[in-house]
Amino acid sequence: MSASIQKTWVDMLIVACSEAWRGNGELLASGIGIVPRLAAGLAKIPHSPELLMPASEAYLMEEPVPIGPRTGPLEGFALKPAGYMPFERVFDTVWRGKRHAMVTPTQIDRFGQANISCLGADFNKPKVQMLGVRGFPGNSINHINSMFIPGHSRRVFVEKEVDMVGSVGYNPARWPAGVKNDFVDIRLIVTDLCVLNFTGPDHAIRVQSLHPGVTLAQVQDQTGFALLADATLPVTAAPTDEQMAVIARLDPHQLRYTVIKNNPVLEG
Repeated sequence: MSASIQKTWVDMLIVACSEAWRGNGELLASGIGIVPRLAAGLAKIPHSPELLMPASEAYLMEEPVPIGPRTGPLEGFALKPAGYMPFERVFDTVWRGKRHAMVTPTQIDRFGQANISCLGADFNKPKVQMLGVRGFPGNSINHINSMFIPGHSRRVFVEKEVDMVGSVGYNPARWPAGVKNDFVDIRLIVTDLCVLNFTGPDHAIRVQSLHPGVTLAQVQDQTGFALLADATLPVTAAPTDEQMAVIARLDPHQLRYTVIKNNPVLEG
């Protein structure tokens, strides 16, 4: 490791998340939250320049927009739009399947169904009221989705079905006979312990890689349902110096360091 570049756990997660957009072609890359947004930008710059980047306003950008206040290293920063994309065009893009969003749900179940609405068995009197389903239903049946979870636990990866199905998944019981579900496409779940995908039989969740020093037993212990995994699993790749330079440019205020508790420095 270069002595001048400190690589941390969250930087590794950003790199892992960025791989969700590799090979997607020309579509709208929407990263919701600090890590997913940095990951989308990291995907565009090194390996997927064809991705379309929103500016969180009404524009498309040739280059990802740095996050954080326009002070200090971002003093005087000005957007350089490459195209106009109001909400109407965003919805057209969503319905046509030309978007890949990375989101952070509160609950996920074995079918990839996700919940950001409320917690508790009684929908009319929830224990915790959250955002509501927002755009989850339309997004999940029309375009690619991936997920980022900063704290892998059984509270997130629940044993049974999520308390409120806001984002559809691969649960056959939720799809009435004759209803077309071809467009459901969940790619990756990146957590603070591992990377997961949906490549098992009937889209079962499979462990793709383990983060350094993490064991499969630890991941399974923090997951409410059984996971599939190969006998030998790769270790999630650490960021390169080139990737770190891009991350630093997109996050000069280092807001990413607030996402992961303790955020250990990577060894080696």
